Amino acid sequence: MDISIILPVYNAEKWLDECLTSVYHQEFDGNYEISIFNDASTDNSMHILKNWKNKFESIGIDVILTNSQLKSAKGVGYARNRAIEKSKGEFLCFLDADDTVRIDRLQKQFVAGQSDRNAIIGSRFSRDPEGSTARYSRWANNIKDAELYTQIYTSHGPTVLMPTWFCHRDVYKNVGGFNEDGKGVPEDLIFFYQHLEQRGRLHKVDEDLLMYRYHSDATSFSVLEESIWRLRLTKLESDVLKYWDSFTIWSAGKQGRRFYRSLTSENRKKVRAFCDVDGKKIFKAKYTFEESLETPKPTVPIIHYTTAIPPLIICVKLDLTNGSFEANLRSLNLKEGVDYFHFG
Repeated sequence: MDISIILPVYNAEKWLDECLTSVYHQEFDGNYEISIFNDASTDNSMHILKNWKNKFESIGIDVILTNSQLKSAKGVGYARNRAIEKSKGEFLCFLDADDTVRIDRLQKQFVAGQSDRNAIIGSRFSRDPEGSTARYSRWANNIKDAELYTQIYTSHGPTVLMPTWFCHRDVYKNVGGFNEDGKGVPEDLIFFYQHLEQRGRLHKVDEDLLMYRYHSDATSFSVLEESIWRLRLTKLESDVLKYWDSFTIWSAGKQGRRFYRSLTSENRKKVRAFCDVDGKKIFKAKYTFEESLETPKPTVPIIHYTTAIPPLIICVKLDLTNGSFEANLRSLNLKEGVDYFHFG
């Protein structure tokens, strides 16, 4: 079996027909199966899935349909793991029940997967409704190859969008599966970071292969922002900051100060300065860490960005200032991944 499509389902009756219709019309030269885990849905999802199982099997596509025996849902990480355990494809193609695939998704990502069996492979995507999360979509669709690795600490999450993931089964085995702690846990980001720690690679097919639906019931809305913040910070401290003797935080505003306060005591002592463009902040000349129990309380200078000494951690969000922040950053002629990293 070439590919197993991994489909976790929880109360997805309103999306399933459109999702599975898109799979039904795939044009793929090899063979594939669909492994579905119904995570204790309380709506009509299971009935819809049984009908689709018969339809797929009538054209020779195997469907492994597993229904949870538990009374309550265990979460998407648990559901993905159970679906993968039942599958047998060499490659895994991840799909969420509220999304749809383009007709050539399997073919395009299978070719890419054969070229790099140690990579998480994604793709460009479109959103429904069109224009929703426009800033995020621009970032994720236009990110450059090198930035797939350097921008892994930003608030956007994995630099390869989870619903577009495709990988060899060994990638999953090397990580050891998805976190199963349930609702509120960013299991995709945890898996993504663990993959990179295993020296895994990243690749993106530069074509739109998925329609990524935006709606209020999406699983991503249940993930706690604080959990994501802590994961990102821990990763940045272990990957980057422990190797730096000192650094500057770009942003003396709310995000920069929060970042500073969240650092370990050892890393706070490495902060040389805050830098900013805001004249009022620069006029204050310093930031005092009032919450600190140290005596005297730590203070950090606030300077203009043009006088900042790299390396820098940038706590300014991308694509929010009509290009002025990006222009300021370019004017310093610094190299991303060496002289600075984004955390905003």
